[in-house]
Amino acid sequence: MEMRDPDSALNPAEEQTPIAAPASESVAATEQPEIAATDVTEDDAMADDESPAEAPLSREALLDFAKEVLAKDASDISADDIRHLRQQINAFRKAEPSSEAEQAPETEDDEIKAIFEQIRDKKAEYTARMEAERLANLERKKAIVAEILALAEDTDNVNRTFPRYRELQDEFNAIGEVPPTEDTAIWKQFTEARERYSDNLKINKELRDYDFRKNLDSKNLLLDEAQSLLTEEDVIVAYRRLQELHTKWRQIGPVAKEFREEIWEKFKAASAEINKRYQAHFEARKAREMENEAGKTALCERLEALDLDSLRSFVAWDEATKQVIGLQEEWRKFGFASKKQNKALFARFRALCDRFFAAKAEYFHSTRAELANNLARKTALAEQAEALKDSTDWKEATEKFVAMQKEWKTIGTVAKKYSDAVWRRFQAACDYFFEQKKKAHSGARRIENDNLQAKRQVIADLEAITAETPREQAIEALRAAQARWQEIGHVPFREKDKVYEAYRAKVDELRQLLDLRGKQARMERFSESIQTLEGDENKLYRERERLTRALEARRQELRTYENNLGFLTSSSRSGDSMLREFERKADRLRADIADLEEKIKLIDSKF
Repeated sequence: MEMRDPDSALNPAEEQTPIAAPASESVAATEQPEIAATDVTEDDAMADDESPAEAPLSREALLDFAKEVLAKDASDISADDIRHLRQQINAFRKAEPSSEAEQAPETEDDEIKAIFEQIRDKKAEYTARMEAERLANLERKKAIVAEILALAEDTDNVNRTFPRYRELQDEFNAIGEVPPTEDTAIWKQFTEARERYSDNLKINKELRDYDFRKNLDSKNLLLDEAQSLLTEEDVIVAYRRLQELHTKWRQIGPVAKEFREEIWEKFKAASAEINKRYQAHFEARKAREMENEAGKTALCERLEALDLDSLRSFVAWDEATKQVIGLQEEWRKFGFASKKQNKALFARFRALCDRFFAAKAEYFHSTRAELANNLARKTALAEQAEALKDSTDWKEATEKFVAMQKEWKTIGTVAKKYSDAVWRRFQAACDYFFEQKKKAHSGARRIENDNLQAKRQVIADLEAITAETPREQAIEALRAAQARWQEIGHVPFREKDKVYEAYRAKVDELRQLLDLRGKQARMERFSESIQTLEGDENKLYRERERLTRALEARRQELRTYENNLGFLTSSSRSGDSMLREFERKADRLRADIADLEEKIKLIDSKF
């Protein structure tokens, strides 16, 4: 139905029949856009305090605080006072007993408890008294509504009853609060009674017009103030002021019918816009709170993901500490989450940080003895190095320095304030020794370079032996080169393997070449000797048996070498040298086996 402002009134001199009452002002106020559609209070609009919980008060401070609250007037004791006092009492009871608490008599606990009960009783008594007053106010307002309705029915005495009607309105407005559940209903009844008195009775026109003008002026002032609130930047302030304007609007009487609808529509439109801004403000705030809640939850999860058991060194703890401090910095950048989650998230995050730093402190405390032991071991190594640094027994001293350096790496960390000094001490002794060794071996390097050139010449001499070189001459040249190689001393370490591989490859190549040429000659001689045995099967058979036994022996020996090769690796120089030697022997055995098999075939062809 169409909403109207119930302000019409009739002149008592004008006789007319009663008509149906228009929509009451209470109905209009009920059907207007919701103003208090949110449960956000002033405390909710303020930023939540997410500071850590206060430390428990001492017994004396807690007792003073309880007495201070008890001394307040009942109307000044807030729910926050009672809740705060209860939290402090619980915190005091949960705290670890101190020497002060152990010596205090139990009667002081009873005294605090008794004071707390007195405070609660005092507040409960005040609440009950206020509720009784509201009920009494409701009954008084109902009586006033009933009297206005009775005056509306007395059409013959309107001029006499109008002053009383104004008094009843003032009395109604002066009465205090009623139960919240009855507030709207009693205002509706009061407005309907006023409308019936104004619209359905013949009141004095002069008094009515005066009343209408006065009410119109008052409502225009409220309308102007409501419209000015549209430019108020603080939507909370605008919303609360609008609530007050609506209360005043309801207290003002009706206006003339020709203005009633227009002024109400304007006031309602301004109210709707302010309420829209108010709702948008809290929707945006809720969205920000959800984002902050998600961000803070993610930080808690990242902090929970830290594996404290894996932190086994000071470096690891330092790195983890940087991460935790970084997470704390990120936390400070977030705003507040919802009231329901904000404190819980902060308690969760703070507990995780406390757990981390407690574990770090425990680790540092438990490793002090280990740090001291590590420092003693490293100091001992530094002293040994300093005592050995002037030694000229280069081989033995070098082995000892290398052993000390390896041992140093196995020792754990030491306290940071000592680590650099003991390391510089040890490093200085090592550097001094190896520098002296380097100077002493500068002449030896020249000799090693000369030996390198000599060995390269041996390889060049071996390369001069070719397939055209007579066999005996080639064998003699090979043996001479090998003898010269053995006589030559050490070469530079970095060239040692390279030149040896070149030498060994050339020697193996020549041996293979000489073996092939010897094999051909041997086979020719064997063939000639077999020809002399043709026709004598017994001799051929005995020769075959001899070769067969030799063949089986070579095969058995080859299997032994191949089996040994499976257990050798080339992870070291000595292992690599042995591996190559075994392979060469295995190759010779394979060549012998091939020769024996060929000889046996030759004998078989003679049968």
